[in-house]
Amino acid sequence: MKNLNILIVEGNLKEENQNFLKVGIQTHTESLKDSLNVFNNNYHFDVINPSSDQNLDEVKNKLPKYDGLIWGGSSLNIYNNTPEIKRQIEFMRECQKQVKNILAICWGMQVAVTAAGGEVKKSEKSHIGIANEIIINNEGLNSSIYKNKNNNFNSPAFNFDEVVKLPTNGICLASNKINKVQSSYFTVGKSKIYGLQYHPEITYEKMISLIEFRKDRLIQTRKAFRDEEEIKNHILFIKKEIAVSNKSQRMIELKNWMDSIN
Repeated sequence: MKNLNILIVEGNLKEENQNFLKVGIQTHTESLKDSLNVFNNNYHFDVINPSSDQNLDEVKNKLPKYDGLIWGGSSLNIYNNTPEIKRQIEFMRECQKQVKNILAICWGMQVAVTAAGGEVKKSEKSHIGIANEIIINNEGLNSSIYKNKNNNFNSPAFNFDEVVKLPTNGICLASNKINKVQSSYFTVGKSKIYGLQYHPEITYEKMISLIEFRKDRLIQTRKAFRDEEEIKNHILFIKKEIAVSNKSQRMIELKNWMDSIN
């Protein structure tokens, strides 16, 4: 396996990551690095945050050197269309012109789809820490991203929005009862883009930490839970999944994607 140059795009705002670190929660970028290093610790990672970093033009000039790009999750909502979100969409468009292999996770898939002409809206239902019964369809079963993956699986997930329209040549690879598009594949020029609405790179333990960190927001703003007791019961439900979850199965999409760009 050759050494790969991977660009990681951080989707969260700088302030959100600082809030994570204050309470001992890894940023999504650090979680992703840890997960990828399970397969190979010889990757070379560069990291960019298009919402706040000032060296975007410099990075744009280096995009063709990367073997692949992974765009991670965020607490942002694409339809809010803030300047920070606009910067991310514009940077994604540039990446889709110059990077041959893109893996877009959760928020990353929503940005990739939007940049390529698709549409994302607020979902009627949400995933908070876990997505149940994701079913791989016939297109997905024939896709390299799902090689050796169980065709009915649960996964760490945290999203309130969903892809409602894929780009013109987009293909849905998997769905569940909450989101029709749980994964997708499309191309932009020579760029091959896989999107995952769920998080193979994040552990259930981190998802529980995120729920506890966001509990006031989940109760008061999101109205996802009535009270803290309901949150405690939901966390117990996720802990039951931890007991039966298989780490290699949970992360196999990451391995398959990395294998495909070697």
